[in-house]
Amino acid sequence: MKTAVVLLAAAASVSAHSTWQDLWVGTADQATTCARTVIDNNPIASLTSADMFCGRSPKATTGVCTVAAGDSLTVEMHAQPGARACKDPAIGGNHYGPVFVYMAKVSDATSAKSASFFKVAEDGYTGTTASWGTEILNANCGKRAFVVPKSLAAGDYLVRAEAIALHAGAGNPQPYVTCFQVKVTGSGTANPAGVAFPGGYKLSDPLFQKAIYDSAFKYTSPGPAVWTG
Repeated sequence: MKTAVVLLAAAASVSAHSTWQDLWVGTADQATTCARTVIDNNPIASLTSADMFCGRSPKATTGVCTVAAGDSLTVEMHAQPGARACKDPAIGGNHYGPVFVYMAKVSDATSAKSASFFKVAEDGYTGTTASWGTEILNANCGKRAFVVPKSLAAGDYLVRAEAIALHAGAGNPQPYVTCFQVKVTGSGTANPAGVAFPGGYKLSDPLFQKAIYDSAFKYTSPGPAVWTG
């Protein structure tokens, strides 16, 4: 059994990669209009890499999508740039792991290079079949919708979408990150505290200490708790 588990983990580690690439404002498909498109679909090499901020060498864009506080946004992930077919998994190859969405208020969404990110959505793992965040993502055609908290202050924000594949074993998380540039409108005043990336996670965090195939594995969310307003 141990041999089979090792082989499964090894096979998964060389399988499909993916990229967050599209954003929906309500039911309006904005595609890549306001995405800081990353250079490729490979994972980030280290939790301490500067790529943890907004992904691997993201391309600058002037696009900013407007959303009212209290309305929904949907981030979308697929295996290849421009590929959005539901028949294909958003992230395959047994890339099991949690999915998170963060937001950060910035002075200018098109140029911000640092920010304090607060978590607004999470799909972790409940211990049942097909309950990993990435599995839920696959079941929803690569889409993860969330509501922009109604109390959030108006202004420019970065929306940071993230999936962390854990198939490669203990101490080997593989994050996939992209930022989307948005402008939030409304009369809210809340400015929640957040964390910096890199820095929001440590390799010593409990989630990264046991392989997901280990019978002793227990899901523990990394980073801050979800802020709902």
